[in-house]
Amino acid sequence: MPKRLRQQRAGKGTTTFRAPSFRYKYKARYKPLDENEINKKIDGKIIEIFNDTARSAPLILVEYETGQQAIIQAPYGVKVGDKVEAGIDSDIKKGNVVPVGSIPAGTKIFNVELVPGDGGKLVRSAGSFARVVAHEKGKVIIMLPSKELKEFNSKCRATIGSIAGFGRKEKPVVKAGRHYHIKKARGKYWPIVAGVAMNRVTHPHGGKRRSTQHSKKKPVSRRAPPGRKVGSIAAKRTGRKKR
Repeated sequence: MPKRLRQQRAGKGTTTFRAPSFRYKYKARYKPLDENEINKKIDGKIIEIFNDTARSAPLILVEYETGQQAIIQAPYGVKVGDKVEAGIDSDIKKGNVVPVGSIPAGTKIFNVELVPGDGGKLVRSAGSFARVVAHEKGKVIIMLPSKELKEFNSKCRATIGSIAGFGRKEKPVVKAGRHYHIKKARGKYWPIVAGVAMNRVTHPHGGKRRSTQHSKKKPVSRRAPPGRKVGSIAAKRTGRKKR
């Protein structure tokens, strides 16, 4: 009988893998894209800064002069009462929401839209930022936190600056109970046990003593049975790249 894969357990939808929906109280996204407003500057004001248990970064509530409100990730260094702007003519100042086509190269940005009007999809975790690299024929090249270079439509919006919450990963967890609640709040599977520490019937890497169980064949063939497909599956190359 083949091994029961973890993705099969997750797809079944048990409480082990399900994120509690009541924790996701807010939708952090830009206000809807209005074609009449996109070519002008709209002033706004930060009304409130608050935390969301389902997110790593704090959020801000912004009220614009049009009467609309938006909840977005808080930029580093802002406070309640600060003025912010949105639109193509906005200043390049932290907290302002500007189309990436109007942002000069080298500027730090976050909460980048994949498609104009989707509200922001990328670079949304605490302490992260991307950087505008170049402009090319209606497209903008942005370096993501992973150092990947990605091309975006010049009408996609982004927020100037970097997200608040620096040092989140530097704070020690101290005890397993706190780690449990951190993972449980987001529906993450934890604790994760190494395959070599399991029994042979539980994992292809299991069995014998852990210190001697590191000789399983890698990479794994694409034609291997489902219970054997763990680790590097049909990898073209392994190991560190030589630069």
